[in-house]
Amino acid sequence: MTKLVVAKFGGSAIGPDGVYIPEIVQRIKDLKKDSKIIAVFSAPLTLYNEKKRSLTDMVLEQGRNAESGRTPSLNSVKSTYQKILEMINLENTENCKNNINSHLEKAQKALDEAYENKEFGDEVRSRALAFSGEILMSHVMNYILRSNGVEADTVGFEDWPIITDNNIESTNFLISESKERMGKIVELVEKNEVVTIGGFIGKTVDNVTTTYERGGSDRTAADLGILFHKKYETSIDFEKDSAVVSADPKSVVSGLRDVIELSYNEARLAGMFGMKILDPIAIKEIVENGVDMPITVTNMKNPDKTTTIKRVLDEQKGHPIKIVTGKENCAIFRIETNSVQKLLTSLEKDKRYSEFVILSPFAKDGIEFSRILFLDGDYVKRNEKYLLGFDSLATITYNRGVITLIGDEMWRVQQVASRTSAKIGETGLNILNMDAQEETSRIIIVVEDTDDNIKKAINAIHQEISEINFI
Repeated sequence: MTKLVVAKFGGSAIGPDGVYIPEIVQRIKDLKKDSKIIAVFSAPLTLYNEKKRSLTDMVLEQGRNAESGRTPSLNSVKSTYQKILEMINLENTENCKNNINSHLEKAQKALDEAYENKEFGDEVRSRALAFSGEILMSHVMNYILRSNGVEADTVGFEDWPIITDNNIESTNFLISESKERMGKIVELVEKNEVVTIGGFIGKTVDNVTTTYERGGSDRTAADLGILFHKKYETSIDFEKDSAVVSADPKSVVSGLRDVIELSYNEARLAGMFGMKILDPIAIKEIVENGVDMPITVTNMKNPDKTTTIKRVLDEQKGHPIKIVTGKENCAIFRIETNSVQKLLTSLEKDKRYSEFVILSPFAKDGIEFSRILFLDGDYVKRNEKYLLGFDSLATITYNRGVITLIGDEMWRVQQVASRTSAKIGETGLNILNMDAQEETSRIIIVVEDTDDNIKKAINAIHQEISEINFI
């Protein structure tokens, strides 16, 4: 069976104004030596007031301007693409320039609609983001690859294979409908060495433009893997500025360990709790669709450094605790236990939202309460009315942070719960909740999200782990 690699390149891999694109081209050339390639691209970054910013954030800002009655402009976005255009040879320059202009006209039209209606949301928002970011970048990369002698083509939005439901701004993948729209991309993969496509973007069966949540390009890569895994020997490759290490390098600067392998379960938990490995929903969709394919996280600047993610791992010989991570801006929702099941069912069926964990229940005045730890406090704020509709006396506590230890075989670590909790106490932090469960391969510690509490706790636990014995 022919090999197919779905390679995803995020904004940081592309770099400000496309500075790392030559490295992307070389990586694609290396990958295509023994595989067909589908290359998934996020929106690029730019430099604004000497700071790196995603074009996605720049366009969202223009959308907010439009809502407030200020004239929206895509000049800074166009400037980024003009710089990237310099990487294209003369043969392809004119076509690429026309492509940039036509896509940005569509994005500007969406912003003009937002300005006229004083509302920037739903499909208007999705079209503004799609045609200024991911979709346009995939077209530009197609011309860059052609300029470098690669046999490439791109997927036009009219032939989009990622079909989603009608949740416009936080949409969900529909596999059966997507399989029905695969014809064009299958043809392109068969005819070319590389096919480029934008991440993050979907469309409904009625051709309404939709977007995933932030980080959705990971989901696009996973969805394409799901669609193609029976046609090719398919794998997914996330090209990043680092393979996976034992904690976020922004939090822990010394003593980091390389993580060679992760299970699907470990990778999903790590993503849920703050590690920027990949969108945990991407793993969830692979598992829910019964697909078993290898995922690699590659250090693009040093491709020999990789982390492999598999459904079932081989026998593990290293430290069972692979990752210490933390998440800020969490919220705890307390609700009577006799009302919680309706809420959980609705979150799964109606919202298709799963970025939460159930903490151990407690009893007060003879009534049992359940606690749900939401890993995105902003999501809770946006949906307070919906959540409280299941129990008007439920309570929400914001400004919570969570530290998590992850490892499927954590049971092999002696005294892990007592020693990690003691270490957090030594740093002067107050543990508000500790939830340790062998079955879920993780320990959750909840603290107040103030100052640098999360960073301090991660550092303390990460240092302690290397000194704890394991079987």
